[in-house]
Amino acid sequence: MSSDSSSLQSTAVINEAVQSLREGRLVAFPTETVYGLGADAKNPEAIKKVFLAKGRPADHPLIIHVAAPDKFDQAQVGWVPVLSPWVRDISEDALKLMNAFWPGPLTLVFRKDKSVPLEATGGQETVAIRAPAHPLTQELLRKFKGGIVGPSANRFGKVSPTSAADVRSEFEGMLDLMVLDGGDCQVGIESTIVDLSSSDHPTLLRPGIITPGEILEKTGIKIFLPGEIIPAEGGVDIPRVSGSLRAHYAPTTPLRLYAPGRVLDALSEFPDIKSRVAVAVWDSDSALGEDGHPSVHFEEVLVPSDSVGFAGKLYRTLRDLDQQGWDLILLPEPPPGEEWDGVRDRLQRACFGSGPSSSNHANS
Repeated sequence: MSSDSSSLQSTAVINEAVQSLREGRLVAFPTETVYGLGADAKNPEAIKKVFLAKGRPADHPLIIHVAAPDKFDQAQVGWVPVLSPWVRDISEDALKLMNAFWPGPLTLVFRKDKSVPLEATGGQETVAIRAPAHPLTQELLRKFKGGIVGPSANRFGKVSPTSAADVRSEFEGMLDLMVLDGGDCQVGIESTIVDLSSSDHPTLLRPGIITPGEILEKTGIKIFLPGEIIPAEGGVDIPRVSGSLRAHYAPTTPLRLYAPGRVLDALSEFPDIKSRVAVAVWDSDSALGEDGHPSVHFEEVLVPSDSVGFAGKLYRTLRDLDQQGWDLILLPEPPPGEEWDGVRDRLQRACFGSGPSSSNHANS
């Protein structure tokens, strides 16, 4: 297929997706982080369909995705007109962060404009916004001329999808879902979330691939952790954000982490599970061997030992292993260092939520 005819095809597909969104239907779309389940961010009825499809609690806020402005030959990109329909005020810090990291895997939380439906914000007076970097979704957003809410396109609490096939298998039998196929997601874990709504201290609400260290280096802005902020008198609550519940991103197979060289210790936690265990090992390490455990059938799965590579493969690995019928999945504990914090956060929530009964405590 020539590039001309493929771009014509993608234009037709995007026009169809825009029409679906305008009619209040759902469209799954690719981003650089994970696939999103999209609806018109100004349509409360469409937003409710997202919650219903996912089985997501109504007080769990959504991120609104916006188009990056066309750059032309401006030195400064004009983010203010993009944000003004959604947010009440835009600080200098916000502009610096947007100019440094948008479009990209950074979500910013603002005080919301009164026109933003409370359905999108989980009933809060704050709104989370990002401009995704995926070219297909940027084109969709530009043609839609509006914001699109887009939590990960999976059932609530389960492993996030990083391909169009993941989305289709997640919602099989839901006839009214259009899936835009933008290939495999490159970043592989959800965006970093920084709160700019409540104080002079930008606060990290969810770690991701963009770290506080990188933000400081590129913008001079210090990002605080929630525990470092002392609330003012009559203090402001930290906004609830996506992916902040204790159980999340979870496979149906029990998942545990093991410390370096401690695979056996991790196994001894599961006296009944002694048959088929998938053990992920760093690609820089030597093989485990059978570890002298006659009753266990191990299979080794190599995972990247750099944080960016590991993040990119994390959900793909969890999904694939989940579908292979193992009794237990063991992953190595991520090493210390803030570049691993995003991955560590996802793994801890995935472990807590994993196992066949995970639906029971997905809301705890």
